[in-house]
Amino acid sequence: MLWDIFCKVIDNHGDIGVCWRLAAQLAARGESVRLRADDASALAWMAPQGCPGVKVLPWDAVQPHEPGDVVVEAFGCELPELFQAAIAAKTRAQGRQPAWINLEYLTAESFAERCHGLASPVLSGPAAGLAKRFFYPGFAPGTGGLLREPDLLQCQARFDRDAWLLRQGIAPEPGRRFFSLFCYEPAALDRLLGQLARDPARTCLLATAGRASAAAAAAIDRMQSREPGWNAAERLAVAPLPLLAQPEFDHLLWACDLNFVRGEDSVVRALWAGKPLVWQIYPQEDKAHHAKLDAFLDWLAPPASLRQFHLAWNGIAGVLPPVAPSSWGACVQQARSRLLAQEDLATQLVRFAGPAAAREGAP
Repeated sequence: MLWDIFCKVIDNHGDIGVCWRLAAQLAARGESVRLRADDASALAWMAPQGCPGVKVLPWDAVQPHEPGDVVVEAFGCELPELFQAAIAAKTRAQGRQPAWINLEYLTAESFAERCHGLASPVLSGPAAGLAKRFFYPGFAPGTGGLLREPDLLQCQARFDRDAWLLRQGIAPEPGRRFFSLFCYEPAALDRLLGQLARDPARTCLLATAGRASAAAAAAIDRMQSREPGWNAAERLAVAPLPLLAQPEFDHLLWACDLNFVRGEDSVVRALWAGKPLVWQIYPQEDKAHHAKLDAFLDWLAPPASLRQFHLAWNGIAGVLPPVAPSSWGACVQQARSRLLAQEDLATQLVRFAGPAAAREGAP
């Protein structure tokens, strides 16, 4: 089938990252994809080699293309009116509409299972009378699952951690822990750095480019100002990384003993990595992310210290407890096993899209 995926970028690591992974995985299954984004600039470093079968177009590039067999609104973005009109025209001409799918945000909340696959009539605009269908990614078997490459496990088995670290200019010293840091600006970051500087184990914090590296640098400046000898023993080293293409970001997660991740795409990749993880959820002004984090933690079933770490790291409640990767890994491994037993998102979406188009008639 021919797919049109629409993406409006709020966080260029997350929105376009998810849409690119989806587009590439559909193309790997033999589908043709047009990814239409209002800002595709991040793909220059996120996917510099592109992908056969995926064409990247501007958001409003309606002509000369009519809608494909499947139209995906990523994260509920509203399609341009000209494209909605093109969907309506194609529906009238063919007697059935293209599959119109609203790919929702990832959540472990129970409504994802209840709402997955439901129809939503279009009540106004040039496509009034047509219908979209909700597709919910998720962790539970009753949802649309998570993005996962068919050869993920084989790639992980071939991964050479030491060689990857050396390519980043980092020596893989025996006994040294490696933690990734991909975050916004958590208030608890200063406390984490102080904790790691006092820990008997030596730690190298691999800070991703952008907000994480900037937040780490600012935290180090604050620590140095308050307590000049805070890291005198040099047990903590912070290594800023360049922007990483998606495969290299996966390698970062595979190489580390503990992964601090943020947003949707990276928490999924951290789960596939199978290493202990801490998730900084995307903050919302109405604090809806509190319930979303609680639902995720209920699903993950972490030990009490990891649950408390999440609450403190996200600024919800309590004080940051000590990091404990050795006791945090089992719940992630168990969760990963549950997820591997489910079908991946791209496979489910391809199966979902055909019947969705077939059952929607012309207005």
